[in-house]
Amino acid sequence: MYQYVSHLKVSVLMSSIFGVHFSILSLLFISYLTASNGGGCLHIEWKALLQFKNGLIDPKNLLFSRQGHDCCRWMGIACDNQTGAVLSINLYNEHAYQNGPDWAISGKIDSSLLQLKCLMSLDLSYNDFGGIAIPGFIGSLKHLVHLKLAFAGFSGSIPSQLGNLSSLQFLDLMGNELHLVNDLEWISQLSSLSHLVITGANLSTWGTQWFKHLNSLSSLTKLVLSTCSLSGIPASLPFVNFTKLQVLDLSLNHLDSVIPAWFSNLTSLVYLDMSYGEFYGFIPLELFNLPILRYVDLSRNYNLTADFSKLMGTGWPSLEHLDLSFNLLHGTLPDSIGNFTSVRELRLLKNMIEGGVPSSIGKLCNLKTLNLAENNMSLELPPFLDNTGACASEHPLPSLTHLDIQKNQLIGVLPEWLGNLINLQLLDLSCNFIQGILTEAHFSKLSDLKYLLLSHNSFTISINSSWLPPFQLEELYLSSCQIGPHVPSWLQNQTELDSLDISNTGISGKITPWFWNLTKNLILLNISFNKIEGQLPNPLLIGGLADVDMRSNLLTGPLPRLSSMITTLVLSNNQFSGPTPPHFFNSETMVYVSLSNNNLSGQIPSSIAEIMSLEVLDLSRNKLNGSIPESLQNIQSLKSLWLEYNSLSGPIPNSLGSLLQLQTLHLSNNKLSGKIPQSLQNCSSLETLDLRDNMLHGVIPTWFAWSFPKLRILGLKSNMFSGQIPPQLSNMSSLQVLDLADNNFQGHIPLSFGNFKAMTSSPKMNQHLLFGNDYEEHFSMQLSSTSNLLEFTKILSLVVSIDLSRNKLSGHFPKTLTNLTGLLVLDLSDNSLSGEIPQNTGALHGLLSLDLSNNGFSGNIPSSMSSMSFISHLNLSNNNFSGSIPSAGQLSTFDKSSYLGNEFLCGHPLDVECSRVNGRKVHGGGDASVENRCFLCVGLGFAVLFLIIA
Repeated sequence: MYQYVSHLKVSVLMSSIFGVHFSILSLLFISYLTASNGGGCLHIEWKALLQFKNGLIDPKNLLFSRQGHDCCRWMGIACDNQTGAVLSINLYNEHAYQNGPDWAISGKIDSSLLQLKCLMSLDLSYNDFGGIAIPGFIGSLKHLVHLKLAFAGFSGSIPSQLGNLSSLQFLDLMGNELHLVNDLEWISQLSSLSHLVITGANLSTWGTQWFKHLNSLSSLTKLVLSTCSLSGIPASLPFVNFTKLQVLDLSLNHLDSVIPAWFSNLTSLVYLDMSYGEFYGFIPLELFNLPILRYVDLSRNYNLTADFSKLMGTGWPSLEHLDLSFNLLHGTLPDSIGNFTSVRELRLLKNMIEGGVPSSIGKLCNLKTLNLAENNMSLELPPFLDNTGACASEHPLPSLTHLDIQKNQLIGVLPEWLGNLINLQLLDLSCNFIQGILTEAHFSKLSDLKYLLLSHNSFTISINSSWLPPFQLEELYLSSCQIGPHVPSWLQNQTELDSLDISNTGISGKITPWFWNLTKNLILLNISFNKIEGQLPNPLLIGGLADVDMRSNLLTGPLPRLSSMITTLVLSNNQFSGPTPPHFFNSETMVYVSLSNNNLSGQIPSSIAEIMSLEVLDLSRNKLNGSIPESLQNIQSLKSLWLEYNSLSGPIPNSLGSLLQLQTLHLSNNKLSGKIPQSLQNCSSLETLDLRDNMLHGVIPTWFAWSFPKLRILGLKSNMFSGQIPPQLSNMSSLQVLDLADNNFQGHIPLSFGNFKAMTSSPKMNQHLLFGNDYEEHFSMQLSSTSNLLEFTKILSLVVSIDLSRNKLSGHFPKTLTNLTGLLVLDLSDNSLSGEIPQNTGALHGLLSLDLSNNGFSGNIPSSMSSMSFISHLNLSNNNFSGSIPSAGQLSTFDKSSYLGNEFLCGHPLDVECSRVNGRKVHGGGDASVENRCFLCVGLGFAVLFLIIA
């Protein structure tokens, strides 16, 4: 995807702001620095420079490259044209942006420079002095006016001796790993300082007093302290001394403050950057009284707020750049925005702005970038723009190159004026509700268009097959638009494409051969969720480091040979067949591979282990057989392994314990045998361990309790495990799904199970549970009972459940289980449990499903269960419950199948009336039965339950 440049540090704007000032300085130095006296430089200074040179390492041997004793003629040296005294040393590495390291000077800085009594300028920028400290003796160069050490590889403390440079006007320490040992008091001695630039240094030791010292610098016109770990800024000042300040950059700090109102006193301010500054609260309206402010960046503070319509009401007549992105702005775009005729960049993405785009933006003839993405705008785009005649061009917004309104709620159709933005390079309208038919007329004038993003709208793109676009796109995103049934023929002349997404666009049948020529240069190809048929070309040639997604089509045949630089490959949900060829995994750059839900057969090739960068491997739901390759241990980067629903056999290899970064391991529904290998305890990052439906045996290892501190899902259902359930499992503080059903476990349910920490509250989304399978329709936990099957969809990070059904457990229902108030599902059915269930079972108020059937429970059904207002599945059948069925709440909605097989149970919905007990009638109560058939969306966010009546 394209990226916007968020922080403009060096720009034409800055040059124009300070052009006059720099010109005056240049005139001052030209008379001194460009000529040497006829007699040459001073001998003592010549010797000093030679000694200085000898301490340096000059890889290109260019330093002072002119020969002879007249050092005033040496490259980088300038002298007084009367006395011959050295005034300037300029060793700035002009090759820094190309082959910087090859040209960078290193070594040490010799104190012989102290012999240069008249030195006024020292520039060592963009070299590499290997982390040495800035020499303190520089503070003795008392005539120094310019000191530029930007990106020169210095580290350590900033020497306080610099405070002795009373003539210093320009101090640039940008891009060094510096910190302060002492306080900042020395900087207040630099009374002549006009430019102070420090970035990338750790100035946290300045505390909150840093602004106090800087406020004493009345000559300061430029202050840049970006990325300096600053904290705190005074909300008020007794006086503001640096009123000449024109540039203020405090970006990328930890200021944790409101924007002070005294900023309104900085009436000379032209450039203001406080992005990433951790400011909060209201943006003061006083800021808008600054008369010549041209550049404002308050983006990515995240907690700044204001009514945008009021912000743009008045002020800032010279504004050219405004970035308020990633904050909490609300309100609407006012019509008055059309009065800001100087504005070139307007970025408001990721706020809460409502309404629509006013037609008055047509007055912004200089506007180049308009970014309104990810707001709450919900109206139509204006059909016409105001006052287009105000611009010299006959076209609207003639300077506009970037228009981004993605991820809003815009409606209506695409207005005609969008097709007349003749200089437009990027158009992003994706993820809105815009509709209509788009034809070549919408794009015929957009000859500069490079990025077209229209995905997730309701567009139908109907373009003549013979149309030749006037543009050459680099990125095209049309996902969920209607362009089928064929790939648009106009794409074949888009030879500069590097990203193409035509997923879910109604394409069907075989793809025309020319399309595969187009893919050779792509770094992103997404044709998923169509009905594309046939075989892929062999070999399949895709551009370097490509992401390829062809899932959910009708592709057939064997897997093709791939180009060697694919990064992400998703071919799931197709009809590929045959063995997985060894050469298929020949890309050393693969990170993500999914071949799930195909008809692949044979063994997993051992060559897969050659993909050393692989993080996600999904071969699930195929017809693979044989054993799990030992060679997988070589993929040390592997985080997610999906092999379920195959016919793999043999033991789980010990070698999997070598995968120390493994987070999810899915081996369910195979024919694996043996015990759980002890080596798995090395996989301490595991969050999901799914071994269900195999032939594994043995006991649950007690080392689970301390080896898997992050484990959230443990599935051992339908194996042959035996013995007692270890009470130590309750130490797994992150566990939220425990499925031990259909095994041979004996003994009691551990009392400690009431201590599962993650089950005592509603769960939170965990991205790692979904890692590597955002399309994993197959990922489910099935919790079965006698007549019901609940299938939880892939969002298991929002499910909390315990299933111990179909074992040989005995003893009581532990009262401690009622501590697990976050439980959604509890299934203890088909065991030999007995006794009464706890009277406070209703404390499990979030339960959606409770199954206690086919046990020996007795006593009354606790009345507290009436408070389970979310329960949609209840099975208490085939026990020894007695007394009246509670008639209140959800319990009254279940039919008799929930209660059958309890001889002494009475009341609605059973046909057995309750008898008089102790002289009073015990009533059942409740309305007519409601059939237990439902499709329930769990109100936790995304978790979905399907309740299927068998």
